[in-house]
Amino acid sequence: MRGSATAPTASTRRRTVRTAGALASAGLLVPLLGAAPSSSAPQQASATGLQAAFASAASEYHVPQSVLLGVSYLQSRWDAHGGAASVTGGYGPMHLTDARTALASAPHHGEGKEDPRGDTSRPAAPPKTALPDESEIPARLRTLPRAAELTGRSAEELRTDPAANVEGGAALLAAAQKKLGKPLTSDPADWYGAIGRFSGADDEATAATYANDVFAVIRDGERRTTDAGQRVALAPEPGLRPDAAQLKRMGLRRAAAGETECPKTVSCEWIPAPYEEFKDPNGNPDYGNHDLSDRPKSQSIDTIVIHDTEGRWEGVLNLVQDPTYVSWQYTLRSTDGHIAQHVKAKDVAWHAGNWYVNAKSIGLEHEGFLTAPDTWYTEAMYRSSARLVKYLAKKYDIPLDRQHILGHDNVQGTVTSSIPGMHTDPGPYWDWQHYFTLLGKPFHRSAGAKGGLVTVAPDYAKNQPEYTGCAKAGEKCVPHGSAAVRVHTEPRDDAPLIKDIGKRPGGQDSTIDVNDTGARLSTGQQYAVADRQGDWTAVWYLGQKAWFKNPRKQPTAVDAKGLVVTPKAGASEVPVYGRAYPEKEAYPAGVPVQTVSPLPYKILAGQKYVIGDKVPGEYFYSPTFDTAPHKVVRGKDMYYVIQYGHRVGYVRAADVSVVPSGS
Repeated sequence: MRGSATAPTASTRRRTVRTAGALASAGLLVPLLGAAPSSSAPQQASATGLQAAFASAASEYHVPQSVLLGVSYLQSRWDAHGGAASVTGGYGPMHLTDARTALASAPHHGEGKEDPRGDTSRPAAPPKTALPDESEIPARLRTLPRAAELTGRSAEELRTDPAANVEGGAALLAAAQKKLGKPLTSDPADWYGAIGRFSGADDEATAATYANDVFAVIRDGERRTTDAGQRVALAPEPGLRPDAAQLKRMGLRRAAAGETECPKTVSCEWIPAPYEEFKDPNGNPDYGNHDLSDRPKSQSIDTIVIHDTEGRWEGVLNLVQDPTYVSWQYTLRSTDGHIAQHVKAKDVAWHAGNWYVNAKSIGLEHEGFLTAPDTWYTEAMYRSSARLVKYLAKKYDIPLDRQHILGHDNVQGTVTSSIPGMHTDPGPYWDWQHYFTLLGKPFHRSAGAKGGLVTVAPDYAKNQPEYTGCAKAGEKCVPHGSAAVRVHTEPRDDAPLIKDIGKRPGGQDSTIDVNDTGARLSTGQQYAVADRQGDWTAVWYLGQKAWFKNPRKQPTAVDAKGLVVTPKAGASEVPVYGRAYPEKEAYPAGVPVQTVSPLPYKILAGQKYVIGDKVPGEYFYSPTFDTAPHKVVRGKDMYYVIQYGHRVGYVRAADVSVVPSGS
């Protein structure tokens, strides 16, 4: 049922300033760095199109327009995504959810040939856990059918028509306000509880965090051009203070923060992964699903790995609590940004498929799918993740750059045989530029044309390379903004893609399949310039000169400078490794020597690759449930972490020279 078409204008809206209740702590009200309007954004929105749809829906359902705009921004940044579903089956600017598109057949740690632990001295057994029962669908994944009931519009309209979708969101907010026994006032400060309920959160802290984020957007204001070219604006209301005490009367549960390690600006819950001993199928002692350690005292934490779950929140939580499965430190929920921590940062989780990386990293799983068949991640989850990463980076002194904040798809195989099975999430649709803007570290030009490096930085919305395999092998994917740029063997569109001999030992060409990372640069990654011709730039990549289109009018990379490695004088080539392990002389008695085996990749004389870190060779020996024999082996050999292809690599410091990129 649709409401009447009467509502006060923004100019007559009350600006009631209220004292925030206990739930709206000072920490929760801190706005996210980088979330303020860009100075280059449009200064005034069009009075037609999507902006008019927000005004109309706000008037019809007696919802303050600023509340409707603020909620929509936190869900989708006002993008419609061409009617495609989000990673949890949410549609349109209001992210109305339909559980039918929010389910997957298998979580990604159960797929492929990758050993998530990545240690040949103690391989993890293949996951045996059956998928959980999907029959119980939470209300947060069924908001689209509810909106259809409230508006009288069809589910198809709500999925594909942005104006109808906005109307559905307004109807849900109005219904939430009525359920709380609150009047449909024109004062946005009165809508705190309804906004918290709209998030779908079932605990107080998450509902409060979500509502506070919406009010931060309203106070600061926003304006941008959407993915459909619609100009939308939300005027700032800096004096606005919400009635946060409303949440106390909503009967939401109190999530157990327990032993969580999270900033005060997010909602975090302790759902521990089990450290338990059990018998394997042959009756032998086994354990899972992580290793106890004492980081950063025992060894440094220098990397954060971004994953997506390839499964729904409830199912993924069931899996990480199974001792026979694998683990990661944190899981983030799509609809509201809620965080669950499973493994302490001091301990080593099994998530990256490379034991060296696992031993030095923290893993973050984001609810969602690389393709399903099209996909997008919510603003609420991006913001929550960015706050967590900023907190962890500060605590453990991790630089906020793409050499230290990796996607799972950037993690190298430990040995040659493991390369083809390495995972490809979060994939080309994760918006690295927006993510790093939220981190306060946006990618931009940092040098002139002679700097010698480029930082990959395409316009996400405009950069839409063709992919296949989202729904079926070989079938074209729906056009979508992407953080990835393809590289060719020559400076022309029809030239073959760069080959990855590690991924395809037989020498087959790379493809445009959405999971094929063999010829792909990713936003924020830096490479040494090898050549330029017109609109094309070449970089050193996988031991080859790799060309990508980089026109001045719509650049896909910007100039930068820094330090690079190149083979020492007189060397024709140097090997690349998948891990930085110590020399054999470093191993004490009782600890098996781990072979330092090169990958099939080489750096040839004259080639240059960007440095991330200089690190000692290290190996964390922990093959038993009993921690007494565990030991960190640290050698004298030093390594450089480099951006070798789409994935990182490691080279021995003794094999290379370090030079400025522009030399």
